[in-house]
Amino acid sequence: MKIKRYTLAVLMVFCILAGGLLAYSYKLFLSTGTREGAESMPRKFLPKPAKVRTHLYFLGPNHRFLKAEERTLVQQDGVVQRAGGIVYALIEGPEGDEYLPTVPHETRLLALYVTEDGIAYVDFDRAISEKHPGGSLSELFTIFSIVNTLALNIPEIEAVKILIEGREAETLAGHIDIRFPFWPNILMIK
Repeated sequence: MKIKRYTLAVLMVFCILAGGLLAYSYKLFLSTGTREGAESMPRKFLPKPAKVRTHLYFLGPNHRFLKAEERTLVQQDGVVQRAGGIVYALIEGPEGDEYLPTVPHETRLLALYVTEDGIAYVDFDRAISEKHPGGSLSELFTIFSIVNTLALNIPEIEAVKILIEGREAETLAGHIDIRFPFWPNILMIK
């Protein structure tokens, strides 16, 4: 009976020591981020995210043409991620006072995907319609601000289809038919 107690005590001590060693090793692994013996790259040598010059098209000061505002945005890996970053920047509006926004600031991008034939489907919430100032010319500026910005910055995108809350809408704010994809219109830019 003493042998069984002694064996049990030794086994318990062994388990406690092994558990402690395992916990220490795991803590060491978490603090270094690598396994023992593996090399890690110091943070100061990690590559910085690539940046790319992008032209965002906003309403020019004369209210007659779209004008390009050059921005440097982080280069995303996929087409959809790049397009999403560009649309977010477009919704944020121009950085300076020289240009006017074309998409209502309250607008949210709900989804975005690009088909194999180069059509980007951009799904916005209702704010793009409800907060829109209205008028056919203003609608054209909003549509071609989105279309030109995406198609002229991302070679994989040839045309853009605008959706509102996941559905096809007849118009953006009552004037321009948006049931079909739009190709870029260079004549809207000056």
